[in-house]
Amino acid sequence: MIEELKNLFKKHKTFDFDTLSPIQKNARGIPIPTKSMASLGCKNCRSCEEHCPTNAIYIHSENEMDIDYGACLQCGICVNACPSDKLENSHFNYTFSFKKEELKIKYRKGNFEPENFEIPENVLKFQKLTKNKGFNYREVAAGGNVSVECELNASFNNVFDSEGLQVRSVASPKHADAILFSGPVSENMQKPLEIAWDCMPEPKALIACGTEAIMGGVFEKGKTPKDPDLFIAGDPPRPDVILQAYRYLMGVYKFSFQKSLKEFLKKS
Repeated sequence: MIEELKNLFKKHKTFDFDTLSPIQKNARGIPIPTKSMASLGCKNCRSCEEHCPTNAIYIHSENEMDIDYGACLQCGICVNACPSDKLENSHFNYTFSFKKEELKIKYRKGNFEPENFEIPENVLKFQKLTKNKGFNYREVAAGGNVSVECELNASFNNVFDSEGLQVRSVASPKHADAILFSGPVSENMQKPLEIAWDCMPEPKALIACGTEAIMGGVFEKGKTPKDPDLFIAGDPPRPDVILQAYRYLMGVYKFSFQKSLKEFLKKS
């Protein structure tokens, strides 16, 4: 009884998503070029490219590098593999977008110019439906490694509080506004994912959660009912990243991956 009374006066532990930063020092985040790469270039040894398990990095020359953050596991192997310390872990975690192309960055001398990506029409319709009342989703485990499911489970605890953000998981796609799928979509899960999608009325959204769902990870990517409306990268994405991506999908949180990353690079 005394402990319960003490808890009434303790500060709550739930994240404030309005003030939460894309930079989390306790997380590795995506790899980015260091300042020395911008000024001196790299040795063009391709060690980072060769060690990347998902082929997320491509080296054109000592001053030109492409990184597909949709394919990036945020594992840090490329940073450790670079013999000249031209890559570093950024602690930047918000790798989500409405379009997969926005997660692909062409670095030139360690920098890039962000592109403008319009909000897709289907997402605008979904935002009108969900901005004030939130949404329900049905999760489909489409051949993944269950790591995304672990993070989804954590998203409902008192630290992250998904339902406090009006986002709820439901047992049937007939009760859902969105389908969230994890995994590379194995052959045996292509049809169940399609059936779950077809059960829902318009407007509806398809969410690819995790690197495997976006491009297969280390596996071949299977077919999806349509191109996803939201891509959340990472293997797996953190619960706070997933929930912020939900807010982005609802139109509650204003965000641009490329512009935010550009601002971060200016300050770092």
